[in-house]
Amino acid sequence: MLLEYNDIMFYYEVWVRTNRYHSSDPLTYSSKVKLKTGSLVSVELKKTLVPGFVISETVKPRFKTKPITGLYDITPLPHHSIALSSWVKEYYPSPLGIVAQQFLPAKIPVESSLPVIKSVEPNISSLPKLNDQQKKAVDIIKDSGTFLLHGRTGTGKTRVYIELALKALKSNRSAIILSPEIGLSSQLFENFKEIFGDQVIAIHSGQSSKERQNSWYRCLTSDVPLVVIGPRSALFSPLKNIGLIVVDEVHDTAYKQEQLPHYEARGVASTLSKLTNSVLILGSATPSINDYYLAKVNSRPIIELTELAKGPSPKSKTEIVDLKDKDYFTISNILSDPLIKAMKNSLSSRQQSLIFLNRRGTSRLVLCENCGWEALCPNCNLPLVYHGDVHQLRCHTCGYALNSIPTICPNCESDAILFTTAGTKGILSEVEKIFRGARIKRFDTDNLKAESIGNLYSAVLAGDVDILIGTQQLTKGFDLPNLTTVGILQADTTLYIPDYTSSERSFQLITQVLGRISRGHQEGTAVIQTYNPTSLLLRTAIDQDYKAFYEKEIAERKKFKLPPFYSLLKLTCRRSTTKSAEEAANKLKAELVKQSGIQVDGPAPSFHERIQGKYQWQIVVKSTSRNKLLEVIKLIPSGWTYDIDPANLL
Repeated sequence: MLLEYNDIMFYYEVWVRTNRYHSSDPLTYSSKVKLKTGSLVSVELKKTLVPGFVISETVKPRFKTKPITGLYDITPLPHHSIALSSWVKEYYPSPLGIVAQQFLPAKIPVESSLPVIKSVEPNISSLPKLNDQQKKAVDIIKDSGTFLLHGRTGTGKTRVYIELALKALKSNRSAIILSPEIGLSSQLFENFKEIFGDQVIAIHSGQSSKERQNSWYRCLTSDVPLVVIGPRSALFSPLKNIGLIVVDEVHDTAYKQEQLPHYEARGVASTLSKLTNSVLILGSATPSINDYYLAKVNSRPIIELTELAKGPSPKSKTEIVDLKDKDYFTISNILSDPLIKAMKNSLSSRQQSLIFLNRRGTSRLVLCENCGWEALCPNCNLPLVYHGDVHQLRCHTCGYALNSIPTICPNCESDAILFTTAGTKGILSEVEKIFRGARIKRFDTDNLKAESIGNLYSAVLAGDVDILIGTQQLTKGFDLPNLTTVGILQADTTLYIPDYTSSERSFQLITQVLGRISRGHQEGTAVIQTYNPTSLLLRTAIDQDYKAFYEKEIAERKKFKLPPFYSLLKLTCRRSTTKSAEEAANKLKAELVKQSGIQVDGPAPSFHERIQGKYQWQIVVKSTSRNKLLEVIKLIPSGWTYDIDPANLL
């Protein structure tokens, strides 16, 4: 219900929840009742009623104000939500109306028929006991501060999260558990639901509008502590008393918001943790280079888990297949003989196989099939991408172009120059041809929602699928006890993506894929097909030697002025022709180079050069001061988009 007003007049700055409001300044409205900060209101904007929240009281303005139309008879947003909203708007510059959308549902429930959530005694009877490493981790983690939980695949990070949530709820404080994707959120939800019952709430985009509104309402009005589970947007849940924030699989790029506001969940979680004086856990088997570096330089605890939660297990073996050696491919041009043999063994034992291919690496790249040489940019040390329309190799970061396409390898003088890679659909056809009668399922972004690994996990777990084929979604945290064979068809694929994060992504993906058969269930076999079988990256991933990989990668980042040593800003324009896009980019660069304290790279065509009939060009701005990049954003003309702290430069 909406409350009535009396005759006293007050004035308030209000944030409206609508993408039709593009200013970064709050609107001022009048009210005949005194309101609290965070009060939820209904106001008129361009003759339409929109929801909003009070950010602060202000003096009577010189201009005429509209009255607040209605006040929702509901608990105000907590103070930390108000403070967080202001921080997001400044740190990831965005229109106020879009930032407000993160904190309010599309429709604010006026009345709710939801039953009151009651505190219950946690059901810990099914919980396995903490092992010594897990106990030590819980003991190290105090009541506030940031902790990097570096736990190898299968070491029981989720068990540690549950123990910390038990501790938080016992102190009457709520917990937020983040997972990078909805499929994994559902799995986490079931794990926590078994322990905490109705005190667990899911919030994610896969819910209906009504379900999301109800979840938001429960968070806002609950008098008992809750456990909220969801992807990055769960950080904006209006919980009253937060004691624990967990960002699981913190390295995952899904934590970066691609639309305005371009926030990164780790940064938002860190700020929310400080505002609420709560514990922040950054959990990963393969922490990002940035997270590991920041933990080291800021003396934050790095807690390592190396013991398998299920105890010692049979040793899984890894076999490396050189893609240049055709003796390995007598049956198929795609699947090596050792991989086919391992898959047949799994099938005969009624066990499962997983075939992984990173389809993102389908760009046209130039490499030697004989020795593994690849064409790299001399400025950025990134793969050059072949553009057949102009017969040119280009760097999509700095704009370097090479018009002479090598037909002979400069390293081994072979003419075996390769330009293409295979996709998951082609792999599916090949596997069906070799393994007739096997139950095969492909999982990638082309799948319908109902056929995603998240929704079909129970069927896969039950053994209804013999061979799984897919991309990254298969690598993320799913526990498959019957999985005994893993094949990585082209381990180098991610390396060929022309981006500074390609080595890091390759290490993470290979480690995560191999982790599917290293979880303490039974002996498994991994077959890795690669053009560079002696690479340090491959060896460190197989050996799970994160520190060796980190030391090499951090030196590269420093040399080429990349994060964490420099902050990045990606600027993109779209035009009807590539010529007009290039001209606009050159014009903006000419203005930007006049600014001090920044380095401007490019312009260059975007990795996805043509979208919806428009041509995209981009500029990359670097600086050791992030504030300098915020100043650059203010100089951007209309027709440009920006992404500060981009997850990649593609």
